[in-house]
Amino acid sequence: MLLSHLLAKAQIPGPAGADPDITGIADNSAHVQPGHIFVAIKGYRFDGNEFIPDALARGAAAVVTEREMTLPVPVIAVADARIALAQLCNAWHDFPGQAMTVIGVTASNGKTTTSFMIDSILSRYYGRTGLIGTVIVKDGRNAFSADLTTPGARELYQWLGAMRDHGCSHVTMEVSSAGLELHRVHGIDFDIAAFNNVTREHIDFHGSFEKYWQQKSKLIRNLSAQAVAVLNGDEEKIRALAGQTRADVVTYSLKGNPADILIKDVDLSTGAARFNYIVPKNYAGRRHSLTAASLAVRLKVLGLHNVYNAAAAITVAKLCGVPDEHIIDALADFTGVERRFQLIYDRDFKIIDDHFANAGNIDITLETLGLMQYNRLHLVIAIRGSRGSTVNAENAHAVARWASKLPLAGVIITDSVEFTGERDRVSDEERSVFLGILAEAGIKYVYYPKLTDAIEHVLKEAETDDVILLGGCQGMDHAAHVIIPKVARRHAPDEQKEILKILENRVAGSS
Repeated sequence: MLLSHLLAKAQIPGPAGADPDITGIADNSAHVQPGHIFVAIKGYRFDGNEFIPDALARGAAAVVTEREMTLPVPVIAVADARIALAQLCNAWHDFPGQAMTVIGVTASNGKTTTSFMIDSILSRYYGRTGLIGTVIVKDGRNAFSADLTTPGARELYQWLGAMRDHGCSHVTMEVSSAGLELHRVHGIDFDIAAFNNVTREHIDFHGSFEKYWQQKSKLIRNLSAQAVAVLNGDEEKIRALAGQTRADVVTYSLKGNPADILIKDVDLSTGAARFNYIVPKNYAGRRHSLTAASLAVRLKVLGLHNVYNAAAAITVAKLCGVPDEHIIDALADFTGVERRFQLIYDRDFKIIDDHFANAGNIDITLETLGLMQYNRLHLVIAIRGSRGSTVNAENAHAVARWASKLPLAGVIITDSVEFTGERDRVSDEERSVFLGILAEAGIKYVYYPKLTDAIEHVLKEAETDDVILLGGCQGMDHAAHVIIPKVARRHAPDEQKEILKILENRVAGSS
């Protein structure tokens, strides 16, 4: 494609003069091949402008930059290189989002589960669908492990192009605050966007909760008048977005707040929820509608938070035209997402695996455990490494708030030193802050640097009808691979195979 043609499609003004044939787009000089256009982005650690000589040496035919400069190839000066990258990639792949219904899901907690729920419903009814998120990317033919919640613009549009080419009718994607701030989703006209909850998260990246909220809420505020927003009516900040978007708005509530959809008769006695999803009267937006209905929903996945996730997923599916009976059947078969309050062992006692990422996530997880029926609770917690003292202080305070409300048998803390690299290693300050807050709250704990030692300890303590919660992000990713073989060996050979099935094709901790 000629440079002038590509720039015109991307609506980026170009320079006069040479008009080379462009063979691809790169934002990493190491990926440049002859004929590529190189987009020089000033990042947080590296400045792409410093790698322009390397890109030219590798055959770059043009350069996009925010700086004024003269080079032996055409230079396209732009105000924001990240936006330009998204525009170029969207144009290069012929605007793939326009050929599919694109659904964006955001939340501080539950993006992955909600996205998986939506895709499980849509794929069951429509057949070939796409999914982009924290755990996997599904392109309509194959599934691949994911590196980022929201991929970079070059990868994102490449995936969307593949999904379109593979015949996907719908794409569900997690949209992170970082993805919004870094303009990774620039140019995607979301048809439906869901916002489920918000807590203090990623403060290390954004600098403050206010800046985090400003980026997070852009997904809803930037929707077009043709789109529809699905909002949690139980969260005031999210509910207020109804007046800040051009899109139609559908709200849902579990707490009896005024909403278009009401969730009633929630039963969590077994951990897995049953509830009634009620559209009390016909909803008619400018472009979208819902018919009055009542659905009796039964989930396999555990937790109150999954009732909220399911409420959002059901609403999105109904807006996509999926009949109620297909929605109910798909959710009844949905077995959950790795490390999202995942029940990985349920015999003499239960083992639940949860990513325990932030204070909001911890509150939801421990609140759910407070609603379940069991004997005693054993908490095994991996401290969040390289996330700073603020995040770890908030997480420790959240644990402390719930400690007296739960039948705690013991708290075991670990750094998971044998499974974390430099990017996730726990610092002395992070450990000191976390343990100090627990001690101040009068919570007795046992500390082990190694995860394997922490798991050995908890297995010695667990009794019949107890619950073991494995809580933590990267440091706890390997826990299932450690604990499941150990509990399997306690059972007869014919039972071991069934117990070990949970580890088959498991992504977390596989590397």
